[in-house]
Amino acid sequence: MRLLLALMLWPTLVWGEGERAGTFDYYVLALSWSPTWCALEGNGRQSPQCGADADNGWVMHGLWPQFHRGYPSYCRTTARDPSRGQTRAMADIMGDPGAAWYQWKKHGRCAGLSADDYFATARRAYDNITRPEVFRKLDRAVKLPASVIEDAFIKDNPTLTPDMITITCKANRIQEARICLSKSLSPVPCGRDVIRDCTMQDALFAPIP
Repeated sequence: MRLLLALMLWPTLVWGEGERAGTFDYYVLALSWSPTWCALEGNGRQSPQCGADADNGWVMHGLWPQFHRGYPSYCRTTARDPSRGQTRAMADIMGDPGAAWYQWKKHGRCAGLSADDYFATARRAYDNITRPEVFRKLDRAVKLPASVIEDAFIKDNPTLTPDMITITCKANRIQEARICLSKSLSPVPCGRDVIRDCTMQDALFAPIP
């Protein structure tokens, strides 16, 4: 009975909502490969991130406060929500102002920062990580091991080690590179629930249109 009760409560305890802002262990910087998101979701929504002149590669999905096990979300905070101008200013690295608003609402509030400071922190995190230029040079879709993406990030970011980055896949495509960072934005080892690498050997990787 105790085991059954624990199993029933476990998802709530690990991935709860409404925690106190500012209580977390480290960040996850999630970088989404824009052609994958556009193919699976964005084109259907007619997102500006997927426009013919957008030229998006690795865009910032979000900067997520994380526990060593699980993560906070929709936290209680006295910080004001961002203005439209603040979210619009993030579109150059997030692809869409709507994405910036959603990320603030679900994750940013948990950082214990003002909207201005959270977005500034997210931009510094994004700028501190070199996105491998080799992927921007593709002129056709290829199939490759997901580990190739991880190796390229590690090569271009000497402070990264394999336990600090994970590559995810979705619908047989390369989806995201997720990099674990300290509160001061230095790379750190990921928690066990984050470091779940895609093991595909033939994941589809589409070029920037």
